[in-house]
Amino acid sequence: MNRYLILYMIFFISLPAAFAQKERIEYLPNFDKRTLHFGYYLGINKNSFEINYFDQKTENSPVFPTPDQDMFVSVDASLGFNIGFVIDYRLHNNINLRFEPGLMSNAKTITFIDPNLYDDFGNVLYPTSTTNPVREVSGTYLHLPLLLKLSTNRLNNIRPYIIGGVSYDYNFSSNEKNGKDNFEQEFRMTSSNFMYEVGIGVDFYMYFFKFTPSIRGIFAMNNEMINDYNPTDNPMYTSPWTGPIDFMGTRGIYLNLTFE
Repeated sequence: MNRYLILYMIFFISLPAAFAQKERIEYLPNFDKRTLHFGYYLGINKNSFEINYFDQKTENSPVFPTPDQDMFVSVDASLGFNIGFVIDYRLHNNINLRFEPGLMSNAKTITFIDPNLYDDFGNVLYPTSTTNPVREVSGTYLHLPLLLKLSTNRLNNIRPYIIGGVSYDYNFSSNEKNGKDNFEQEFRMTSSNFMYEVGIGVDFYMYFFKFTPSIRGIFAMNNEMINDYNPTDNPMYTSPWTGPIDFMGTRGIYLNLTFE
């Protein structure tokens, strides 16, 4: 992900220099003088998870797997899409407050690598549950970001900027209230989540509208995973699936094409 982000940053930084030498006619000269304007965006995303684990080699660990066979999770993320609209309020010549509500959809395949599903003789430790280690996690989110956009001065018909802020995301596919869990092949996540995001982009002033490509990173602030139900009277982290995980939160990158 970091490699792609660096390439996109180089791409966006190089675009202004290339266009600055060619553009001479200034389009939409009064566009940025508006106090309020609107737009819409389309885009793609690749959102995965950052996963932090408990130290599984201490006596205080909620799980204690076979030595040198720590439980962990592999995440394979596919491309998703973004769509929404833009409300832009000018605070200053170079500062804008933006609200960009929209929908974000993506899918991820989670594979649990867990030696504790079996004992040393290959017997299933949880005979009443499935040992299928794969979960398909599809998500459709209501994405409500509030952002500050810091722009340079306009140069002919281009204007680079950086953008950042926080968002509230509601996951329609969370399964949060589902009475089943991983013991019955249901992976559950929280419905309400908070993110922060940062990015860069370039405004291109066209004859009739302003076109803005941007690349952004998105990062969860809260743990999105819901622990499995406790099947015994032991401490809460007894699940061979969610037990090893201390934190699971969205980490992703997305490209938006905005028209204003």
